[in-house]
Amino acid sequence: MKVKMILPALAEAESPFWRPIKYSLFPPLGLATLASYLSSEDEIDLQDQHVETLNLNDEPDLVVIQVYITNAYRSYKIADHYRAKGAYVVLGGLHVTSLPDEAAPHADSLFLGPGEETFPQFLKDFKNKRPQKRYFSSVRTLVGAPPIRRDLIKRECYLVPNSIVVTRGCPHHCDFCYKDAFFEGGKGFYTQQVDDALAEIDRLPGKHLYFLDDHLLGNAKFATELFDGMKGMNRVFQGAATIDSILRGNLIEKAAEAGLRSLFVGFETFSPENLKQSNKKQNLQKDYKKAVQRLHSLGIMINGSFVFGLDDDDKDVFKRTVDWGVENGITTSTYHVLTPYPGTKLFKDMESSGRIITRNWDMYDTRNVVYQTNKLTAQELKEGYDWAYKEFYAWSNILKGSLSHDAHKHKLKHLLYSGGWKKFEPLWNFIIKSRNLNNMLPLLESILSKVNYKENNVMELIRPKQRSISRRPKVIIKALNKQTTVS
Repeated sequence: MKVKMILPALAEAESPFWRPIKYSLFPPLGLATLASYLSSEDEIDLQDQHVETLNLNDEPDLVVIQVYITNAYRSYKIADHYRAKGAYVVLGGLHVTSLPDEAAPHADSLFLGPGEETFPQFLKDFKNKRPQKRYFSSVRTLVGAPPIRRDLIKRECYLVPNSIVVTRGCPHHCDFCYKDAFFEGGKGFYTQQVDDALAEIDRLPGKHLYFLDDHLLGNAKFATELFDGMKGMNRVFQGAATIDSILRGNLIEKAAEAGLRSLFVGFETFSPENLKQSNKKQNLQKDYKKAVQRLHSLGIMINGSFVFGLDDDDKDVFKRTVDWGVENGITTSTYHVLTPYPGTKLFKDMESSGRIITRNWDMYDTRNVVYQTNKLTAQELKEGYDWAYKEFYAWSNILKGSLSHDAHKHKLKHLLYSGGWKKFEPLWNFIIKSRNLNNMLPLLESILSKVNYKENNVMELIRPKQRSISRRPKVIIKALNKQTTVS
């Protein structure tokens, strides 16, 4: 059987603000996971439109499309195209689960919720020519799940091909998060068996890992055993966790000992009223500065997440947020305009109060205002969001943020990581177009690793991986040598 698996490009990936590097980070793990249930005799073509041009001239028997909110319209067009050619088309993902009636006219079958249980059942039904119109996941488990089909992933197209997910969902229930809608009707948070997770990690080449889990520290027992098992594996990794989990117990120390070097942290807002409005209880009455200091004391860099546009936000929220991030040495910041996704409590509440102003899903990209604001006008919110990104990543603030750290090593790592992420766009674009993105991993590993180096000597930070880098194409060496001059 010929199977086509597609991740259509998000609408924002083609906007004037498109940063190709942002959409070339992680391969489509969800589709590669489903592919593991297919037969070894099946001919599988997995395509990610963010990093390659879709081939729509083929003749697959089965087409599987993963649908997010801002690729929904494109997904429907692709689905209609293949159905017209006689292929059997199935749609799944966050948006399909939230709005199945909208997606139904474009598919032969829909998958609602996670697919580890339902996709194998569908394949049996499809083989017996009795596929159902809708499949809903009620039994939530990762026990016995086969290894991800990483052989289908085009590693050279991604900066972080070693992305991994060892849990599903999150134990918390924030009103603006998709999680509750996607996992409705069953477990909302569950984990792999530790041995299976460690086996998956052991199969991955190189040193670097990126855990894409919503909350890597969400199950303390699982995380403890995972980190204990990772000791001695010589890995450096990145992940995501909450303020509460950072401050509680010694789990974050265990993570650092296992190789955690960078953490995505959902600060979201400094307003207690906003936290209550969002049902983000895990942040209430928590000491943000103490959490930051604890991470920095362990040599862990921070990617802070912040949401603008909650009802208690005023005109000063943008400057206060940027200033706090710079003063506290947050390495990178991710800002969002509050976005009420369909299926969330936030969307339901705003819809019932008449605050939803557009249902153009392409606008639901956390960059645009799609609801009636409160203390800020829509223009003030949008302009403040744009200003915050520009201001936080100004060279003066990158330098100021780096100098806020006590250790010289952390100062240098902050400067390299933050500056490299936002200030060398021409270099990133060149490397992506030359299909050498994965060859930048040795440099990323060096920045993330705990290393010894002379004070303020950049080359000592890079030197542990110098041999690996020197084996790369000459064009990469030239790009690295020139990176301090690219604006």
